[in-house]
Amino acid sequence: MCVIIIKQKGRVVPKEVAKTSARINPHGLGVIWLDTFEVSYHKSTEYKVLYTDRPYIAHFRYATIGAINKENTHPFRCGSNKQEWLMMNGTIRTLGTAKKSDSRHLAENLGEIPRHKWKSHLEQFDCRFVTINTFSRTFQIYNRELWTHRDGVWYSKDNVFEDHLIAVYGTLKKGYSNYNRYLTTSKFLGSGETKDKYPLVIKGLPYLIEDKGTGHNVDVDVFKVSNYTLTQLDALEGHPVWYRRKLIQVMLKGKSVTCWIYFNSKQSGKGEEHHKTYEQYSNKLAWYDEQDELESEEFIPASSGVQLNLLDILDDDCDDCDFDIENEKPFCVNCFHDLEHDMFANYHCSGCDEWFTETEVLRFRP
Repeated sequence: MCVIIIKQKGRVVPKEVAKTSARINPHGLGVIWLDTFEVSYHKSTEYKVLYTDRPYIAHFRYATIGAINKENTHPFRCGSNKQEWLMMNGTIRTLGTAKKSDSRHLAENLGEIPRHKWKSHLEQFDCRFVTINTFSRTFQIYNRELWTHRDGVWYSKDNVFEDHLIAVYGTLKKGYSNYNRYLTTSKFLGSGETKDKYPLVIKGLPYLIEDKGTGHNVDVDVFKVSNYTLTQLDALEGHPVWYRRKLIQVMLKGKSVTCWIYFNSKQSGKGEEHHKTYEQYSNKLAWYDEQDELESEEFIPASSGVQLNLLDILDDDCDDCDFDIENEKPFCVNCFHDLEHDMFANYHCSGCDEWFTETEVLRFRP
């Protein structure tokens, strides 16, 4: 991910855009102030420093290669050239190490290349770059066609513009299976219901039929999403072939708002039971007897937020258990490696290279 924002004096970066940039890129913020060409480093949570009329080039980092620390926070000096700095949005898999980011590695390499060759060198990569010279007080944008220009401000990615409202009723609801894959970085506005009645049919997975006035006012979760996320959701739902995305009215916090929603265009709700809400169930605990046969199961709705309690599955008479429950690290739900906190609001797994938010992390709890 990552995003670079280039703002001149007299231009405005909307506060919501700055906040979104920090939320989806939580691993550090670096700023070069274009009125003084001084460099400052911040946590992403300190995004309010950008609420200013001062001109700047800012970089919010989302770590893909390299440790999460100040040393890997943009901008980077280009080798021994103290006046030349680099910011990058993208990933170069052939560069970097577990400790050093690919961008930092690239900046070091640039210092060994003549300045007039930088453009051809950088534009061989499918990334967005900006170089800044604090002596001449100039900067240069590379791969400009990949950038977004809005209201006089340059953005290296458009996923910080959450211009669309979408209402979801199935596996994309907050905390459900597809939410974790597609919507964790989008802004959750709250839960509501469709203003009109529609048939919600559940056959393993739920689907909504475009038959207004039939069924129930269906329970939905509402998110603000970017063009990028909306495109991903269209692909997931098979829009416009299997599902069709259409605008409807949703009641949210007492107000009627216009949201996109996905209707199934291949199924009919006639003769089917109509539901008001969909709840996704997960197998929380499974107990096996001496013959390894399933003895009993407890199913807990995924929306309940219930977490696996290690003490529930330990024998009450266990005298040899030496778990330090209070100091036990959170672990990855995919590969069960320990997770490391990034000192902001997320956790990283070195085993499978996945990232998790605070709410997604399973902990051993007393």
